[in-house]
Formats: sequence, structure tokens, C-alpha cells
Amino acid sequence: MLVRIAVILAGSLAVASGSQAQPSPYADRTPLTIKALTPEQIAGYRAAEGMGQALAAELNGYPGPRHVLELADSLGLPSDRRAAIQAIRDRMSAEAVRLGEAVIAAEAGLDSAFAGRRITETMLEERVAHITTLLGRLRTVHLEAHLAVTALLSHEQIRAYQRLRGYGDRDHTGHQHGDDTR
Repeated sequence: MLVRIAVILAGSLAVASGSQAQPSPYADRTPLTIKALTPEQIAGYRAAEGMGQALAAELNGYPGPRHVLELADSLGLPSDRRAAIQAIRDRMSAEAVRLGEAVIAAEAGLDSAFAGRRITETMLEERVAHITTLLGRLRTVHLEAHLAVTALLSHEQIRAYQRLRGYGDRDHTGHQHGDDTR
């Protein structure tokens, strides 16, 4: 009988220990002012950082203004092209900061509505649609800058940019060159 009780207790303890709550991967976000944004994301929006917004362009042979300006000497960019690319970057950055601040404010509003238990389905739908529109416009601003910069570069400069950025020997379409064993 004692053995039977010990087995039952052991089984109960095993079940109880296995059912204990696991810490949430979001537990560290509870002290954040805006729960949906990390401090790094907020800083990125405020600094007009790309944060992956333009990867479709960058990885398909459409250089971005920041990196082109960083590589200007290696790309042999004349001063008039540098000035034009700087102007593209300045316009992109100004609009990206404006939109980034709007995203931060909209996320803060959504967070506040949830925190204050004032959110309704209609409010939720409107606020999420607004945030989504802002994020889409922000991404478009970054992608448009890549398009504008690419139009100012020669095919050779784009290929050199690809090599210098570590993407290998790619053409303007982003396709790899080299041994074609097809």
C-alpha cells in the first residue's frame, strides 16, 4: 500500500511539474511604454533606418543611397552624382522620419486603447488599418529611394556595388554570374 501511494504521489508530482506555466517570450516587454515596439525599433524609426524595408530592392540589384554614399569613392562617383544621391537620401530620410514618428504615435495609441480597456472592434480595425497604411508608405519611401539611386548609376557601378557589399558578381537584376553549368 505504501508503494502504491508513493507511485501515485510521484505521478502527481510529475504531472504538476510539467504543467507549470512557461515564461512568455514577451514577458520582458511588459515594462515598455509601447508594448508592440522595442526601444531599438523606436530608435530606428526616429533615425530613418531601413530596418529591412528595402531588402527586395537591395538584394535584387537596386543600391540604396546610404551605402552608395559610403562607397562613393570605390564606385568612382563624380561629385554631381554624389550630390544627387545625397539629395535623394535627404528627402527619403525626412519622409521616413515623419512616417516613423507617425507609426510610433499610432502604435502608442493602440497600446493605450488596449491598456485602458477602451478598445472596440471598430476602433481596432481602424487603428490597425492606419498603422498598416503608414508602414506601407514607409516601405515605399525606402524602396523609391533605391529606384532613384539605381537610375543614377551605371551598370558597372551597380555590379561594383554588389561586389563591395558582398553579394558576389551580380548583374543589375540581382542574378549571379560565374560558372553556368546548366
